[in-house]
Amino acid sequence: MSRLYDTAEPSLVDEELLQKAVEEQGPQDQAGQIAKEEGMQYDEVCQLRLDYKNILKIDHLWQFTSLTKLQLDNNIIEKIEGLGCLTNLKWLDLSFNNIEGIEGLDSLVKLEDLSLYNNRISVIENMDTLLNLHVLSIGNNFLAQLENVIYLRKFKNLRTLNLAGNPICKEDRYKIFVAAYLPELVYLDFRLLDEQTREQAFGKYQYAIEEMCHNEAQERRAMDARQEQEDELQLHRDAFVELLNGPYLFDSMYADDAEAAKLPGVSVLLETYKSHLVALCVQVFEIVLAQRGRREDEVKSFFDCSREAVDDNQQRAAQIAADFEKARRQVMSEIQLATDARLLEAQLNHCSEEINQLCDSLMTQELQLVDQLEDIIKDFERNISDMVAGFIEVVQGIFAQCRDLENHHHEKLLEIAVATLERVAKNELEEDMPDDVRMLFVDKDTVINAVSASHDTHLLKIDNREDELMTRCNSWMSALMKSVQDEEVKPNRKRISEIHNYIDYVRDQLDEMQHEHH
Repeated sequence: MSRLYDTAEPSLVDEELLQKAVEEQGPQDQAGQIAKEEGMQYDEVCQLRLDYKNILKIDHLWQFTSLTKLQLDNNIIEKIEGLGCLTNLKWLDLSFNNIEGIEGLDSLVKLEDLSLYNNRISVIENMDTLLNLHVLSIGNNFLAQLENVIYLRKFKNLRTLNLAGNPICKEDRYKIFVAAYLPELVYLDFRLLDEQTREQAFGKYQYAIEEMCHNEAQERRAMDARQEQEDELQLHRDAFVELLNGPYLFDSMYADDAEAAKLPGVSVLLETYKSHLVALCVQVFEIVLAQRGRREDEVKSFFDCSREAVDDNQQRAAQIAADFEKARRQVMSEIQLATDARLLEAQLNHCSEEINQLCDSLMTQELQLVDQLEDIIKDFERNISDMVAGFIEVVQGIFAQCRDLENHHHEKLLEIAVATLERVAKNELEEDMPDDVRMLFVDKDTVINAVSASHDTHLLKIDNREDELMTRCNSWMSALMKSVQDEEVKPNRKRISEIHNYIDYVRDQLDEMQHEHH
């Protein structure tokens, strides 16, 4: 037998069974299908060997979420895929395959050691997220552009690099070039980079490196600024108030309503309307953002309280079990030495009664915990519901003010439009009007209909933004409460199963001892 899996309790795998699976299913068998032959708990497997299995396609590995080491070397794999769920992977060997391009590694952010040795790769690319990479072996491939090595500068932790056997290694400047552009590298092609090589590299490429460092610093600052903006926007998204801290709602209302802004004499009215509407939007933004902080505090408090209740309960249960185990071992020792049949029978009956009492005590502890958690959940649900209901009431009041503001603006705009129509009819309009706007001033009904349609559009935009915020908030609350209920039920079932398993174990031991004495 050979070891295929490593878990907390390593399991040995029948090599003949595995080989039979490969032979029956053919050389194009999928990696995960082979692994499934063992019937393991997938999320317990930390290391997995699938080398020399004639695997063509990486698939069915999504359940192995705890994998830290995966060996897929010496197969016939043509494409890197199917690894997206292996986010804990630190060591990956894909050497001696038929891979032509680097891809499918984006989610492996913990990866430290990657071997792509002896494949058909011509470009180093698509590895931007592998910032923890310490070791990269990509020798015996088709890398022909020495400048492609510069891509590896982004990996600040890279200390060991193997490029041997690639066309770039034939260039005279190869070693010095790599040493110059990767100054943190310690080992290149299995050899230590000496000081002499580093000095030569610095002397030859000093000015090019300095310019590149300057450009990289500028790019980093720009990237940091973009990331800061994105983080802030994500914070606003999580609070359901993205783009409410500015004129976005107002701008969206007039994006498809350009004619209203072109009416004579409305510019001042529009600016006043915009400033008031933006102020109300910012008010919503600040209230909801602050409420998100209170929501998070409430959620944290709930989970802290739940964990404390579980820990206290488990400590009491563990003490009960420990006291029983100590007494049980003593009684078992006495039973083994007993010679009097009646005394032996009494001891066995007493021990059986103690087991029943233990079961009752542990189950009582579990039921008490269930009741306690139910009370905690009810309090939490009530607090969250009250908090959300209170802030929704405030937010709805502000959006009502937005509608009132739009109604007031509509009345003013309608007055200006009717007055403009009268001036057009009397040919007293001094301002120039665009042709698309002038076409509206045919008669009073056309003007009123146009202004009213604009008003309806604006109200719809306001209603939609309010509905979106309310819906997302309520959905968040529903999802949270469902996850809370699910998370509390699963451990409860597991603990009850553990209690029954332990009780069965001690009863079996007692039965065995009873049979021995008969």
